[in-house]
Amino acid sequence: MSRRSKMIEKIKDLMYQPEYIRNIGIVAHIDHGKTTLSDNLLAGAGMISSELAGDQRFLDFDEQEQARGITIDAANVSMVHQYKDQEYLINLIDTPGHVDFGGDVTRAMRAVDGAVVVVCAVEGIMPQTETVLRQALKENVRPVLFINKVDRLINELKLGDDELQQRFVKIIASANKLIRNMAPEEFKEEWLARVEDGSVAFGSAYHNWAINVPIMQKTGITFKDIFQYCRDDNQKELADKVPIHNVLLGMVVEHLPSPKVAQAYRVPNIWSGDIDTVEGQGMISTDPDSPLAVMVTNVSIDKHAGEIATGRVYGGTIKKGTEIFFVGSMGKARTQQVGVYMGPERINTDNVPAGNIVAITGAKNAIAGETVTNYGTKIAPFESIEHISEPVVTVAVEAKNTKDLPKLIEVLRQVGKEDPTVRVEINEETGEHLISGMGELHLEIIAYRINEKGVEIETSEPIVVYRETIAGKAGPVEGKSPNKHNRFYLDIEPLEDKLFQAMQAGDIKEGRVKGKELTSTFTEYGLPKDEAKKVWDVYKRSLFINMTRGIQYLDEIKELLLEGFESAMEDGPVAREKVMGLKISLKDAKIHEDAVHRGPAQVLPAIRKAVYGSIMLANPTLLEPIQKVFINVPQDYMGAATREIQNRRGQIVDMSQEGDMATVESKVPVAEMFGFAGDIRSAAEGRCLWSTESAGFERLPNELQRTIIKEIRARKGLSPEPYGPDHYIG
Repeated sequence: MSRRSKMIEKIKDLMYQPEYIRNIGIVAHIDHGKTTLSDNLLAGAGMISSELAGDQRFLDFDEQEQARGITIDAANVSMVHQYKDQEYLINLIDTPGHVDFGGDVTRAMRAVDGAVVVVCAVEGIMPQTETVLRQALKENVRPVLFINKVDRLINELKLGDDELQQRFVKIIASANKLIRNMAPEEFKEEWLARVEDGSVAFGSAYHNWAINVPIMQKTGITFKDIFQYCRDDNQKELADKVPIHNVLLGMVVEHLPSPKVAQAYRVPNIWSGDIDTVEGQGMISTDPDSPLAVMVTNVSIDKHAGEIATGRVYGGTIKKGTEIFFVGSMGKARTQQVGVYMGPERINTDNVPAGNIVAITGAKNAIAGETVTNYGTKIAPFESIEHISEPVVTVAVEAKNTKDLPKLIEVLRQVGKEDPTVRVEINEETGEHLISGMGELHLEIIAYRINEKGVEIETSEPIVVYRETIAGKAGPVEGKSPNKHNRFYLDIEPLEDKLFQAMQAGDIKEGRVKGKELTSTFTEYGLPKDEAKKVWDVYKRSLFINMTRGIQYLDEIKELLLEGFESAMEDGPVAREKVMGLKISLKDAKIHEDAVHRGPAQVLPAIRKAVYGSIMLANPTLLEPIQKVFINVPQDYMGAATREIQNRRGQIVDMSQEGDMATVESKVPVAEMFGFAGDIRSAAEGRCLWSTESAGFERLPNELQRTIIKEIRARKGLSPEPYGPDHYIG
């Protein structure tokens, strides 16, 4: 039997022993060495040659990933690792580090129970390291720390013993600060990264070695020896003595939880159902015989096999050839094959039980975030996956050949399904197709993939996505239905900062509010108690509150009112951009007693007009997306780097210095960031490292408001000036 066939047999066997499974993600800032580390782990399991580990980047199998030298898609692989005479099944996801592909990290964290956080010893904890660690902790995923590129501190930066230790202490302290802030209450201490217990490892993924305290005690190798091996350029011998895969997978087995342990505390956090039901208990105990519960975390399109859904099996067993049911979309499908991943290929196993990561072929129309169960079973859905950042850059897409138009629409839908952080808008009226993504690189990759799917396209220059809000108050404002028989009176004001931040951070979930379930949450974030009890809807970071009493027929048209409010939030009156940050209170209503006169054709326009009119009376303003920009540059070029920021309407937030390197932290509008990569390189003569992360939306300066509004309206084919309030409520 070949080595590969043996591994497949072992995987099939270990799948049914959840205590010997570890589902892990490898997360880090871009270029800190995740994919190189993954190579080493695969080599240790005998899946690739150890000679190539570190150079092959086996999990970057996409052409664009190979060409650009970065990870774009999360890649899955299952392998068997022996530790202390016991074999373990390691299901590993290698995630992207570039901020534009952060959505992949969020989705991967729903599938795993533990994360190896890779930190570059030279750069330390970078903004994206903090973001990915936050994403892991938010999903109750336990982290361990791997400090990579230690050889560079010794050979390139020539750090002495003390300086080396100080550097490590600083990195570990920064990571632990985040863990203390974000970990679940009961694990705040237990999950801290500690050198002494081996939950922190040091090494070089490129040179295939790593070390932690338990291994030091076992092998007798000390940091002094490591200095010597690195200085003598003899890291190959070091890799033979302390191979990285042994150290890291040992750390994973020792410190990261099995599904049996993790599902007990993760399921109540990510599943909306009652834990005392059969399916709830099945998930808590990873029971392969309980009702099926799969959370889809990713969907990809395979040229030959069609749609492949990747997901975590939390309860039951998914089997080949059975009918499955999608809880969210109420659809059904028949599984053609089920199995596990080995990097670029899928291995069919016919059954995949609870506690594993599965590849499902034939899950037609599945989307990321979907809950899958057996056909005929009723089960509550998993909580939706909250992406940290949102699309802020848009391009218009056109097919080069008109005959490709129907195919383009199909491909755009596919792209939206494969990457839920992409927003695809197909406007039937204007014939415009818009794709919104996280940044320039994200959109470049999407455009490349559309071409790859056989549709040649042309894209416009990138357009920035703005948001509408208000700076003042208004009300009561009257909205009349077209037949004049229904009238609604609204008050409007900006949302309190604390509440808005809580929505932004995902502490208050979007959606229509049932009963008084969120009253205490709203009051905790500063909403007065009488209002907190009466919130009807949380939508796009705005609130709709019913402050009326005893109005007849109001309950019958509640759904219509909320539909009208939500559609008004989707495209505002100022520039047809999305609206956010409003608190709208329904103060009074006059509703016709005859149901015929209070249908959708009457209620929807009335409430929309009331919302638009009140926005136009409350000092409407545009918000623009902002990015934090971090630049690491030699002292001599600091002036040039800060000038580059200031020329782009940027603000310097912080500056620090370490040796002859300066770090500049700043905030810059996304609209001014186009072409930044080339400009900063020439300003610093190529001697700088820089990275960005989303910093939400801020008010567009007054002097730019009119110009930008006119530009957006012209682009959308609207009149140059927005209509005044009288147009809506006159």
